[in-house]
Amino acid sequence: MNYQETTQWMFNQLPMYQTQGASAYKEDLTNIIALANHLNNPHQNLKCIHIAGTNGKGSTSHMLASILQEAGYKVGLYTSPHLKDYRERIKIIGPDASGEISEAFVCEFIAKNKAYFESNDISFFEMSVGLAFDYFQKENVDFAIIEVGMGGRLDATNIISPLLSVITNIGLDHVQFLGNTLELVAAEKAGIIKDKIPVVIGEYTPETKAVFIEKAKEKQAEIYFASDLISEIYPSDLLGDYQVFNKKTVLQTIEVLISQKSISISNEQIKNGLLNVTKNTNLQGRWQQLGSSPKIICDTAHNKEGLNIVLNQIQKENFKTLHIVFGVVNDKNLEAILPLLPKNAIYYFSKPNNPRGLDAGILFEKAIQNGLKGKIFNSIPEAYKTALKQAESDDFIYIGGSTFVVAEIL
Repeated sequence: MNYQETTQWMFNQLPMYQTQGASAYKEDLTNIIALANHLNNPHQNLKCIHIAGTNGKGSTSHMLASILQEAGYKVGLYTSPHLKDYRERIKIIGPDASGEISEAFVCEFIAKNKAYFESNDISFFEMSVGLAFDYFQKENVDFAIIEVGMGGRLDATNIISPLLSVITNIGLDHVQFLGNTLELVAAEKAGIIKDKIPVVIGEYTPETKAVFIEKAKEKQAEIYFASDLISEIYPSDLLGDYQVFNKKTVLQTIEVLISQKSISISNEQIKNGLLNVTKNTNLQGRWQQLGSSPKIICDTAHNKEGLNIVLNQIQKENFKTLHIVFGVVNDKNLEAILPLLPKNAIYYFSKPNNPRGLDAGILFEKAIQNGLKGKIFNSIPEAYKTALKQAESDDFIYIGGSTFVVAEIL
């Protein structure tokens, strides 16, 4: 199979949370442990940094990778979901680094292990994790930054023994899997805290702090609360207001790695790493500007906590009229999200081109009930083109609601 056929097989044949939702979620780690054994446990030869959290995992992972690259390290970066191409999930940055995993490597890995995947009902996410571990080991990376897919305790990435665990924050997302209180979600994310391995917490609430402290105590893991410990932060090319929290998390993580003697790094390299995240790692969709007259911003924030910060940032902008191109997936809590959206904007509602996309008619009905005004469009690109046509030069266009909405515009 060529690359297109290979990735199509991966997407179509196997359970995948990104398209299927609930049926792709595994209740234990049996499959991934067996798969890792089948691959000769490549993860055991990697120095990993494990990153969980409701929001900010991707930005935090990419900032860390960029800083380590500036310090001369070869860094494997495993994140999800991708925006345009599957290979965005698995990349290597740093000296003599290859960037995104090659199409040939993906094809060879799948072809070699396809029979095993099929006979053992290996999920899309499990095979992706196995592929990343295998690739990073073969490429002999200095560090592997591994982003949790969802939750933590039962996530396929949770077979690693990292140098350090990081939990960015806790919000009520994926409640059908992770629980419907902050304490329950925190307990799932805290599942990545390992015996005697330090953990950095980005943001916390009184409810989640207690959960983290208890788990760290049980595991005899040193715990660092970045928001309390880091007072000075540096500028970054990632401009969203929410990056303040992520930067503190990253700086605390670097401090712990230095104290462990895992890395040697200068202040200059840290500053350069934060200023060159997009250039170094090709991260996209984080308060990303696509045009200036009218100003056009897209952002992948897709839950209450993330959207709240982004929408507050929009209100700080100067514009005449606000146009919002908006779509969501079908497991989003609209009751929590829609009241956040400004009523004085013009909305362009559409369904993301994804099996989990929520029908635009349903979104429109709920939006009307919340006092929002707008129209339904057949596709996200059509909604965006109409917004561009209708917006004047001193207006503001925001594109968001889902990673998949942003992907279609990028």
